[in-house]
Amino acid sequence: MKLLNKEELETLQGGITLSGTLLNSFTSLIKVLLDAGRAVGSSLRRIEEGQICPLK
Repeated sequence: MKLLNKEELETLQGGITLSGTLLNSFTSLIKVLLDAGRAVGSSLRRIEEGQICPLK
C-alpha cells in the first residue's frame, strides 16, 4: 500500500457505484413494500365487504 502525501490526499475524488448487491437489496425492499401493501389492501377490502372467516 502506498502512502499518499498531502497534495495527493487533497486531489482524491470519491465516487459511488451501484453494485449488483445494492440493486438486489433495493428490488427486494420494493417487493416487500408492495406485498405488504397488497396484504393490507386485501384485508381492508375483506373487512369492508364482510368476507371475514369467523373465528371458532
